[in-house]
Amino acid sequence: MTSLGRYFLAATGVVAVLIGILAAVYLSGLGQDEGGRELARAKQSENGLFSVSMQPEKGAVRRGETQSWLVTIKSTSGEPVENAALHISGGMPEQGHGLPTSPQATGYLGNGRYRIEGVKFSASGWWQLRLWIFAASGTDTVVFNVVL
Repeated sequence: MTSLGRYFLAATGVVAVLIGILAAVYLSGLGQDEGGRELARAKQSENGLFSVSMQPEKGAVRRGETQSWLVTIKSTSGEPVENAALHISGGMPEQGHGLPTSPQATGYLGNGRYRIEGVKFSASGWWQLRLWIFAASGTDTVVFNVVL
C-alpha cells in the first residue's frame, strides 16, 4: 500500500471515530429539553409497579386549548391494567402554580387505555402532569414533563 493510501485509511478511521463520538453525544441528549428535563411519553411509575405512556389524543400538545389525553397502563409483565382509578394533577413547578383546569379520567377504553379530559396548558414553559394510579396490584404515581 502506498503512503497516500495509508494516510487515506488513517484519516477514514479518525473520521469514523469522530462520527461515533458525535453520535453518542447527540443520542444521549434525546428525550430531554435544553434544561435537561426528561420528556419521555412512556416510563415506569415511581415505585416500578406500572409501565405508563401518556400522549395527547389529537396530535401535538397545544397551549391555550383544553385537550384530551390518552394514558396506557400496563403491569411490569406487560399485561394491561384493567379498571384502575386515576387522579390527575399538575402545574408549572418554576412558577409555583397548578393547572388552570381539573383534568379527570372520563373513560376506560379497554386494553389498559384511559381517556383524561380537561388538560390545559395556559402558558409557554415547563409543565408537569402527575398521575396517581390506584389498581388491584397497588398504588403508584408517575410524572410527565411537558415543555411548550
